Amino acid sequence: MRRRNFFLKLAAALVTLSVLATPALAQKKSKKDKQQPTTTGGISGRVRVDAGASAAGISVEVRQGETGVAEATTNAKGEFEFQGLAPGSYGLTLRKSGLQVGRMESVTVRAGKTVSLKDHLFLPADEGALALLRGSVFDAAGRSFAGARVELARVEADGSLKKLDSRVANVAGSFAFNLPPARARYRLTAKADGMEATTQDVDVEGAAIYRAALTLKPAAR
Repeated sequence: MRRRNFFLKLAAALVTLSVLATPALAQKKSKKDKQQPTTTGGISGRVRVDAGASAAGISVEVRQGETGVAEATTNAKGEFEFQGLAPGSYGLTLRKSGLQVGRMESVTVRAGKTVSLKDHLFLPADEGALALLRGSVFDAAGRSFAGARVELARVEADGSLKKLDSRVANVAGSFAFNLPPARARYRLTAKADGMEATTQDVDVEGAAIYRAALTLKPAAR
């Protein structure tokens, strides 16, 4: 009887040791898993564009040679990021309607690292795919008016205005805006100290050159 009780106590002790050891082993295994090195890396950056253009919605393709391996779209700030890329050398191709196609080569990705391109990517406007708004400001005598501030706004469907950009007329009274080719109506407003503000609407129908002329008259006293 005593022999039987001895074996029962021994079995119970072994079960207790097994239960106590299991969490410790699981914790040790989990810690070991966390310490395993990351085998992939990433690329991040921000795309800059010309004034008046939007950095949002630019397609960014990661490729090896000419073979695409991943693609993303920039956010409203022109930012993008790729993760899960195998270590190696990559190229980037950037595209958006109205902007020139951009390329960058020899971007080296290392395991466990995200290479930051910061804001070194710049896409200038593709003037062949834009509506080019060119204009001049004159005084009441028809002479060029330098230094006038010209504001650009889009006329929305409900008649409200969405301010987009502004320019200061140069010494020849000239100014320029690059616009998307989509059909839209824009309003130009010229202002200067001591002068009455003047406006002109311009209807854009597609990619072409559009001209505008605004005349400033002395403000009534």
